[in-house]
Amino acid sequence: MTIAPERTRTIQTYRVYIKSPPQAIWDAITKPKWTSKYGYAGLVEYELRVGGKFLIHANDGMKSVGMPDIISDGEVIAASPPRKLVQTWRMLMSPETTEEGFTHLEYEIQAVRGGVTRLNVTHDLTGAPNFAALLAGENETEGAGGGWSEVLSGLKTLLETGDQLPFQSGPG
Repeated sequence: MTIAPERTRTIQTYRVYIKSPPQAIWDAITKPKWTSKYGYAGLVEYELRVGGKFLIHANDGMKSVGMPDIISDGEVIAASPPRKLVQTWRMLMSPETTEEGFTHLEYEIQAVRGGVTRLNVTHDLTGAPNFAALLAGENETEGAGGGWSEVLSGLKTLLETGDQLPFQSGPG
């Protein structure tokens, strides 16, 4: 009998404190009018119910460099506005990331003190090494952006100051 080797788990965890109420953070994660202003500037579409769809539509800059209209997809596993969102997520921007399949993403939003909210992002990228490298910011020097760190920095800056961080030089 042959025993299959155990798969190494790849989990990225990020925590950021934002001087903003939980509802504003929820809206910034789930509404395209906000997601177009930070990170990679993709336009999200959520059906915020169990089994609902999750899509990220490419912006015009992404399309101009040949990206598909839909750059990510997935399914909502749990949605408890404005506190918790759990979903699957597959990156469709390249054949390599598409073939890796769906990953598991969880946002936890909790007011902590004095108008400050803690956002925890846990992304299980087991079996998706290309997507994990992208989200860890390992391809930043090739114009692929700074991954979750850049996205969350942009989210925090936008909510706290109203200003956008400059987008990375790639398709954003």
